[in-house]
This record gives sequence, C-alpha cells and structure tokens, in this order.
Amino acid sequence: MPDFAYIARNMQGERITGKLAAGNEREAISLLTGQSLFPVSVSPELPHAPIIRGRRISGQMMASTFSQLSALLRSGVPLLRSLGVLRDQASHATMNAVLADVFTHVEEGKTLAESMCRHPRVFSEISINMVRAGGEGGFLEDALDRIAQFTEQQEDLKGRTMGALAYPIFLAVVGTCVVTGLVVFLVPSFGQLFESLRARGELPVATEGLLWLSEFLRNWGWVALLTLVFLFVAFKSRIQTDRGRRLVDLVKIKVPVLGSIFLSLAVARFCRVLGTMLSNGVPILRSLDISKDASGNRVLTDAIAKASENISSGQSLAAPLASSGYFPRVVVEMIAVAEESNTLDRVLVEIADGLEKRTFRRLDLAVRLIEPMMLLVMAVVVLLVVIALLLPIIKMGNAI
Repeated sequence: MPDFAYIARNMQGERITGKLAAGNEREAISLLTGQSLFPVSVSPELPHAPIIRGRRISGQMMASTFSQLSALLRSGVPLLRSLGVLRDQASHATMNAVLADVFTHVEEGKTLAESMCRHPRVFSEISINMVRAGGEGGFLEDALDRIAQFTEQQEDLKGRTMGALAYPIFLAVVGTCVVTGLVVFLVPSFGQLFESLRARGELPVATEGLLWLSEFLRNWGWVALLTLVFLFVAFKSRIQTDRGRRLVDLVKIKVPVLGSIFLSLAVARFCRVLGTMLSNGVPILRSLDISKDASGNRVLTDAIAKASENISSGQSLAAPLASSGYFPRVVVEMIAVAEESNTLDRVLVEIADGLEKRTFRRLDLAVRLIEPMMLLVMAVVVLLVVIALLLPIIKMGNAI
C-alpha cells in the first residue's frame, strides 16, 4: 500500500505530522480519525526516484510510447514483456533509462502507475492517474490509447500555438528592444528642449511621464530587472506548493476568454475517465475517487470530492456538481437525465466527446486572434511614445 504524509491536530489542538500506509486518501483519513486525530492535509508520498539526466523527452515520443504499449497489450503481450520490448527499442537515452526503471519496479511487484510515479518530470499527473484508473478498472489498453491521443492533441495544439505566436513574439521582442532603446538613449536628448515648457508648467502629462520613465530606466533599470527576476523565482517556487497550484488552477478557469476553455477541457477529461471506469464495472465511489484527479485541476478535484461525499450519503451526482458552480449547466442536466435512465457511463463519454470538439474549435479561434492583438498592442505602444514626443514640439511651434 502507498504511504501518505499527513498533517493533523490532536484533541489538545497540537500539530502532528507523520506517515501512514493506506489504500487511498479516504482510507488514510479514516485511519487518522480512528486515532482521534483531525486531518489538516493528507497527500500521497511519492517514492524516491533516481535522478535521470539527459535530453528532454518530447511529447510526440511519449505519445508514441503509450500507443505502442497499448498495441502490445491488446495483442496479448504481458505487461512486463511489453515494457521490456519498449525499453530495448528505445533509442533515446533518457527514455531508455526511464523505461528500464519502470520495468524493474513492475518486475518487483509494483503497479505500472506506482512505477510511473517515480518519474514526475516524464509522466504527467494526468497520465499517472489515468493509468491507475485503467489498471484498477481493467481497461489499461483504453487508458493508454486515450493518453496517447491526449498527448498528441496537446503537442499539435502547442505546435499550432507556437507557429501562430512566432511572428507576434518576434515583433514583441524587437519592438520592446527598440522602444526601450528610444526611451533610454533618445528621449533624454529632448529633455533640455522641453525645459522651457516644463518651467512654465505647460509640458503635457504624457511627455512628463515619458521623461520620468527614461530617467528611471537609466538610473534604476538594473534594480527593476533584478526585482523582476526575484519575483519570477519567488512566484515559481510558490506555485510548486499545494496551495499555490490550487490558486493557479483557480486563476486558469477564471481568466477571461481562456478560462472557459481550460474549464471545458478539465471537465471533459473527468467525464471521459469516469464514464470509462463505470462502463468497465468499477463502483461509482471508487470511480469518483480516482477520476477526480484526472481533471488536472485541483479546484475541480475538490468539487468532485464533495460530490463523492454526497453520493455516499445516498444523493445524486448532478446536484453537488451543479452547486459547485464549476460544471456547465448543460453538462449537469445531461448527467441528471443519465442518472435517471441508468445510462451514466455512456452519456459521460458523449459529454467528453462534445466538449472536446467544441473546445478545440474555440481554442483555434483564440490562437488566430492572438496575432492581430499583439500587433495592435505594439502599434499602440509606439503611437503613445511618438505622441508624447510630438505634443510639446507642436505646442512650441504654435507658440512661435
């Protein structure tokens, strides 16, 4: 059984930390409660993984590996032998080392998901959870196929996005360098020219702000750069914590335009994994316990966990999902009807298919809109600089 690290408080309110072995998080909480402890946080402890250095493993290679493993298992090849075949044919040194480590631990009796947990930098959290669901539900081949398709979609989307953003990013970098150079080196030469207007208090606010920015960057630019680097490092370390990642997940689904896209994809992943598990005969409470992590969003995971508690007390699934406010009304209504007609497993997969199709169309449209938006932003920035320099010159010309 996996180990769980916990933080709890006893009857006197004292903080207690430790580890315990349990089948899942719910069982770990029950064990703590039985010891008269009040759990504050319970999280699985990842086994120590060897540090495997080498070239980065691409998403396409991961998709190909999952697809080949699924094909081997469908052909009746045992899991251990399939891993050995993939390990022997892997030409990528890092991938070969990772597969060798996974092979060794599966050979020792660990599950495939437990062995993959040792390499969080190679196998994503969603992939591990879907493999765990497939292993427990008896549909490992389907889970591996779904991971391969999802990884390919992500790589295709990343490629289209980077291709669409290449030109705007180039413009943004060049434009930022040019504007910074103008502000730092050219604008100061206009300072003496505008002194007469400044002395009379007739210097436009835009020009005054531009001159102040120029002086600030010349004197304190290095401080601003170091501050930005420090803030970036602090933010990156902050989001590595559980609370920080939960906050990031909340922002992702709340941000305008893209938030609804992230939310729809997360809901689709949850519906697909839950529907697949139910169709393979896994009890609904166990299915929810595993599929809640497949969404890849901790905010949705918490909402699904609360829904699971309601189901254990005899209520329906649709009501708590609707009360969370994160699941679209159409999805909730379809789940409610499916529960009444006892077709929840089939409807959940249909919901996932529909959400993914609509979301990818919206995502393509959003990517296409980024380029003109970036061009517009750069044009506005350059226009503001030009206007700030021309206004006092025009005013001086009118005075003459």
